[in-house]
Order: sequence, then structure tokens, then C-alpha cells
Amino acid sequence: MSELRRPLLKTDLPGPKTAKIMARSDRYLSPSYTIDFPLVAADGKGCWITDPDGNEFLDVCAGIAVTSTGHCHPEVVAAIQEQAARLVHMSGTDFYYPVQAQLSHKLATLGAVKGDDHRVYFGNSGAEAVEAAIKLARWKTGRSGLISFFNAFHGRTLGALSLTASKVIQKKGFGPLIPGVHNAYYPDPLRHGDEATAKAMASLHTMFERVIAPSEVAAIFCEPLQGEGGYIVPPTRFLQELRALCDEHGIMLVFDEVQAGMGRTGRMFAWQHSGVKPDILCLAKGIASGMPLGAIVARAEVMSWPPGSHASTFGGNPVSCAAALKTIELLEGGLIENSEARGVQLRELLQSSVSGHPRVAEIRGHGLMTAVELVTDRTSLKRDKQLRNDLVGRCFSKGLLILGCGQNSIRFSPALTISADEITVATEIFAEALYELAPA
Repeated sequence: MSELRRPLLKTDLPGPKTAKIMARSDRYLSPSYTIDFPLVAADGKGCWITDPDGNEFLDVCAGIAVTSTGHCHPEVVAAIQEQAARLVHMSGTDFYYPVQAQLSHKLATLGAVKGDDHRVYFGNSGAEAVEAAIKLARWKTGRSGLISFFNAFHGRTLGALSLTASKVIQKKGFGPLIPGVHNAYYPDPLRHGDEATAKAMASLHTMFERVIAPSEVAAIFCEPLQGEGGYIVPPTRFLQELRALCDEHGIMLVFDEVQAGMGRTGRMFAWQHSGVKPDILCLAKGIASGMPLGAIVARAEVMSWPPGSHASTFGGNPVSCAAALKTIELLEGGLIENSEARGVQLRELLQSSVSGHPRVAEIRGHGLMTAVELVTDRTSLKRDKQLRNDLVGRCFSKGLLILGCGQNSIRFSPALTISADEITVATEIFAEALYELAPA
């Protein structure tokens, strides 16, 4: 019997204290929230969550890829406490303060986008970063057209939602959305193999021939590793051809790295796996280890809009900036390397434990952004959403917190602090749950 730390379940799930809190939440919270399993998170440390009943769960969700340094990393907590005792708010849109200047300098010198002399805009979330990128691209180019890809998720505010092409429920009842948005096909290497790039680029060329002239397109929004769409890793050639297409027609290439950025893929930015740089980069989620912060980075020649053209009362909040500075320090101090190493370990263990299962079509990803795609059979590759959903629930019943992505995939997106032992335990529980639900 292994001596590795494992989930500890003291009660039925949910336990009585947890159930009471859930009942209150269900009574007063908006029903628009999605709840994947009956968890009440009362305490978090590293990759472990404890509920009010004392049940201990191994977390490979990280707050949807947000708590990049783990829950309540002591150095991040200390940075938050120190800043909160000094200055909580002064609105960086109207005033200066030290930590915002420090963070903007840091982000502007990471080589995040094409060209030199970069500038940074701060908001509160990924959706706000995408909104800012929409406005900046339209302002810079004088064009209104926007292109995004099917299965992409860019956020729930109106502009970001207009780019989103993930699930009908996300848009239903909220129209009309902003005009001038068109969707193209993102590569699907599992189903299209070597033709994946050609098929995706053909959809763009057809769009330019029949729907909108490239001279009317302000920006193409792309995830260099598609997140909510299923953790799809596109061919490098696709990103290269997309960059060339944008350069040819004067279109801003915007990479949405809200989920994939900040060390998640074993690089500071996901585009570094291909070497293809964007004109505008959107960041959020893991940038501040759980504190609300979003940002866009662009070269100064692009981000030259005048005072008053865009701002945010809370964007770049001092406490969030302090958390982000410490987060980046930790990322550069070893967590990016750990993300790469643990990601390799994760995919190797998944290959050895579940790749032979007839319902597993593919194991893919970079770093700690890894997915397992589930199908009814490997011949048809028909997506098995039900098995995916059941597997999320079965893992929870065993004390493993994991989430789906896309229509039929399960994602592993743990904190970048996760240990080799914790990866081992997570994959053991996952494999056990899969074989219980779908005996091979």
C-alpha cells in the first residue's frame, strides 16, 4: 500500500455541513452558475482542498487554471498582506502607484508580443482583457471585422461573448451581439491528421472570398492552445500560416492566453512552443495566483490610443499587482520548469495507465495543460460527452477534483507547484475511475 498522501473522505459527499452551505447558496445565488460537483471549498493549501466536513480533496483544477502557485502560497499570501496593509486601492487609471509601475515594466520586458518597446493595459479578468484587445485592434486598424474560431471561449461580456463559439447556452437570449464577428475552423489534428492546418486555413480563405474582405478585418483572435475547446494543440504550421496571413493583410493577430499563459504549458507563454508572436496578447487567470487581474500587452506603436479611450477603475489594483509580481517571481524561480517536468510525467503516466483503453482517443497537451479525449470508439471517434461527465463525478467521489473541457475531454490543470507524488496519485485515481465506469 502506497504511503503517498491521498484524498481523505470522512463523510458521505456532500457532508452535512457542506450540504447546509450548498442549500443557502442555491437559495440566493444566480442559477446561471454551473456547478460540476457538490464541493464547498473551505480551506486550500497547495494542491489540496478541505471542505467544511473535513474531507480532503486532491485538486487538479486550480480554480480553473487560476491558482498557478497553488492555494494560499505563503509568499503570495505575504505579498498580499503587505500590500493590503499599505494601499488597497487608488485607481491606476487616474493615479500612479509603485506596484502597478513595477508590474507593467515586468510584463513589458518579457518579450510577450511582436516587436520591441511594449506597453501594458490592466483590467480585472480574461473577458476584460479580450474586450480591451477588441477595442485596441479596431482603434489601431480603423476596421471593424473580427474573426475567431469555432469551439473557442473568450469570455462572457458582450464583445468577448461575440467571439466565443463554444456552447449555444452561453449566447442564447443575449442577442444581438456585436456585429462583424465571423468564425473559422480551428485545426483538429486527431481527426484530420496532416490535413488539419490546410482545412483550417481553407476556411479562412473561403471567408475572405465570400464573407468579408481581409481589408475590413481588424483582428483574428486565436488561442495558441485552445482551452475550453478541449485543450487542442494546433500544428506549429497553422500558427505560422496565420501569422503570415495577418502580416499580408495588415490584420492584428491576437493570442488569447488567458488560460494557456503564465507558465501553464511549461513556457511563460504558450506561443513560445511555436515561436509565433502575436501583435496583442491577452492574459489573466494564473497571472496573480487567484487575485482578480487581466492584462493585454502590445508594442507601443499599436497601443498608442489617447488618454480616456479605455480605462478601468479596479484594473491593476495594488493588491492584485503585488500578487502578480510575486507570482511571476515564483514562475521564473522554478515553477515553469516544474510545469514542464510534471507535465511530461503526467502524460507518461496517462499513456501507461489509460491510453490502451478503447474509449480514450488521445492524450495531449503541453506542460500542466493536458487533456484526455473520450470517445464511444476509436474508429468513429464519436465524442462521448456522457462518459466524460460521469468520469468527472466518479473522480469527485474518490476525492479528485477534475473538470471537463470541450465536448468530451477531461482536463488536468493543477497548480504549477504540484509534486511528482501528487501527479502519481491523481493519475491512479483517474485510471481507477475510468475503468470502473467503462471496463475494457
